[in-house]
Amino acid sequence: MINSNHLPTGKTGGYIALGITSVVWGTTWVASKIAISEMPALQMASIRQFFGGCFFIIFFLFYKKAGLPTKKQFAWLLMMALLMFVLANGLSTWSLHFIPTGLSALIGALYPLSAVVIEMLFFKNRNLNLLTFVGLLLGISGIGIVFYENLFHTHPDGYFFGVLLSVIAMLSWSLGTIFIARNKVKMNPYYATGWQMLISAAILFVVSTLFQPTIPLQEITTKSWLAITYLVLAGSILAFIAFIYAMKKLPVAISSLYAYINPLVAMVTAAIILNEPLTWYILWGAMVTLTGVFLVNYSLKRNGEKIIAEPEL
Repeated sequence: MINSNHLPTGKTGGYIALGITSVVWGTTWVASKIAISEMPALQMASIRQFFGGCFFIIFFLFYKKAGLPTKKQFAWLLMMALLMFVLANGLSTWSLHFIPTGLSALIGALYPLSAVVIEMLFFKNRNLNLLTFVGLLLGISGIGIVFYENLFHTHPDGYFFGVLLSVIAMLSWSLGTIFIARNKVKMNPYYATGWQMLISAAILFVVSTLFQPTIPLQEITTKSWLAITYLVLAGSILAFIAFIYAMKKLPVAISSLYAYINPLVAMVTAAIILNEPLTWYILWGAMVTLTGVFLVNYSLKRNGEKIIAEPEL
């Protein structure tokens, strides 16, 4: 099933895979919000990661005859699971309880900017240019435009807590990208992701049991199960396969465009399905923010550096 030989070959297949990645990962934000509307967020994230992880691991263990991770690989997988799936994915999912879908997706898209700042402050990376700083300024300004719009609305309880969760998730994703770049481990990316999902599912299950009131599986509604099914089959399996395929077939500058499309897809889909407000302030703020993210990525690639693009939801 993971074999991509049946996809169109060459760049045509790559563009199709990029389109799938962009649309599916954009809509997973909405699917997550639907799923957690009737169940605890961390419990939902745990269930999603469990089924997604089991798929990849079973496939590689029994079909590809892959061996179990070594101690070094498992230590790397544990760190990646904590950063990318427990903190980044888990907290961003939880944030959807409190803030609009589009806002959470837009904050998540800021991770290249925060990764640059972290590299500059803590790893003494001074290989930055004017274009990088222009991108940072635009990214911050775009978020400011979005929040300016929100200043004139009465916020529900927990709104600022949701923003905090989303920011922590984004920062965790940034740390994960830096960790990948500085601590490479030779391992099939699909297989590695499966283990990260499974490890994070176990951690999220413990955390959700301790800190959130979980519900019995039989009490999970059909609506939530349908959303979880979409998140597993489309978000965790189909889109990730398409993402890796697009990375192999297209230049990095093109294959990473999904990161700028996802938030817009999330905003439009949430407006249509969830009736979330979509104003000109929000749209312009999103465009300015994503332009800033693009400029930062472009300036780094021009300098021979790289912000690693990985799936978020």
